[in-house]
Amino acid sequence: MKIGLDIMGGDFAPNATVLGAIAAFKALDSHQKLVLIGDKDQALPIMKEQNFNPDHFEFVHTTQTISMGEHPTKAITQKPDSSISVGFKLLKEKKIDSFSSAGNTGAMLVGAMFSVKTVPGVIRPAISTVVPKLKKGYGIMLDVGANADCKPDTLLQFGILGSLFAESILGIHKPKVGLMNIGEEEEKGNLLMLATHPMMKDTNMFNFIGNIEGRDLFNEKADVIVCDGFTGNVMLKLAETFYVLTQQKGFQDEFFARFNYEQYGGSPILGINAPVIIGHGISNPEAIKNMILLSRSMITTKLIDKIISAFK
Repeated sequence: MKIGLDIMGGDFAPNATVLGAIAAFKALDSHQKLVLIGDKDQALPIMKEQNFNPDHFEFVHTTQTISMGEHPTKAITQKPDSSISVGFKLLKEKKIDSFSSAGNTGAMLVGAMFSVKTVPGVIRPAISTVVPKLKKGYGIMLDVGANADCKPDTLLQFGILGSLFAESILGIHKPKVGLMNIGEEEEKGNLLMLATHPMMKDTNMFNFIGNIEGRDLFNEKADVIVCDGFTGNVMLKLAETFYVLTQQKGFQDEFFARFNYEQYGGSPILGINAPVIIGHGISNPEAIKNMILLSRSMITTKLIDKIISAFK
């Protein structure tokens, strides 16, 4: 197994990414190899400071970096030796089994769709995020930003993708899939929700439990929350502030502590032909470590094979 990591992506790279890789190495088995993609000359001094042997990693040296503010498509095409571009080239050629980066989100999405490409049958891939539940455990919400506008059949497919992730990665048997709406009744919602609900109700691809409301996001009603990327991104950013606000107010609580993005590492892109994870731009070493471990889980559970099989 080879887990690819962009060490140049993120606001605190390469320091945070290299330190995160070192932390992850201690949790990996001997046959699970980390491949660091980026400027090796910047990475080696950091390892030396930590008295860490760089021979534990494989390096793919690159000379370019895609910054956060660059246009995704232009950056991917105009910077072929960037860590993101090279990472996707390696993934396409199956020289690594997964690729993750805390760098430019748009470039990661464009790179994924143009290199390893979308699973045949999937209309649009989705960016997903883990959601903490009040009593225990986690759910998954998608889409949270890749598709601001969606069609009913796209949302239906998000239900399939989210259900497979919840089963394989979160270990939930027969996960409950809910459609985020402004009311529980079937006749509630905008035109998109009114058209999507009957499609989900009639499917046998997942366990649909009906409409859910915003107040159900953190309770046990649904394990998979399906929404368009505009709605999902607003809810995600709002949820991220809960942890920040509790810290600023000096309020310590186990539930709100689970809103800390560091625990989850990143957001998987679901619906493409390989495990790809987008990390938070402000990822610290702990977040990078957990992003690597999530990559490992996606590989070991053969999640992508299950998605491909579901869409045949």
